[in-house]
Amino acid sequence: MYDYVAGKLDWLAAGLATEGSNAQQPRAGDVARCDVPTCGLQEPLGAVAQRVRAAGWDACVVVNPERVVLGLLRAKELEADPGLGIEQAMRPGPSTVRPHVPIAQLARFMADHDLESSPITTSDGRLVGLLRRQDATRVTRESGKVEGSDREGGSA
Repeated sequence: MYDYVAGKLDWLAAGLATEGSNAQQPRAGDVARCDVPTCGLQEPLGAVAQRVRAAGWDACVVVNPERVVLGLLRAKELEADPGLGIEQAMRPGPSTVRPHVPIAQLARFMADHDLESSPITTSDGRLVGLLRRQDATRVTRESGKVEGSDREGGSA
């Protein structure tokens, strides 16, 4: 039998505080919006879409009662037939990112893959927030951090 002991990566993936020269680098969990609308599988799409738009959002994360991410509703899905169930309308099992990923790296990835937003989750799949590409790009620009600068002799 093997007893798993959490290590440094688990600590980082949980979005917990870090120390050292790299600790000041903005990360996905720092920039993700924790006020993103969420919904459950049993809610009607029409009501969810109305609530999401009223809050000024164009996306909603589908979660279970423990806030584990099950799916994602982006603008296209929110515009579908309001009579659909969430499970029929959502994008199931969306790709997620851990809170410790450097924001410059993620901003570049989102631009390269034309992603408007990305769910940020802990390693056990619990929602931390939704990162908008515009926020990732803005923070990267403000921090002056260019992806890969640590490897090229830049400051940390």
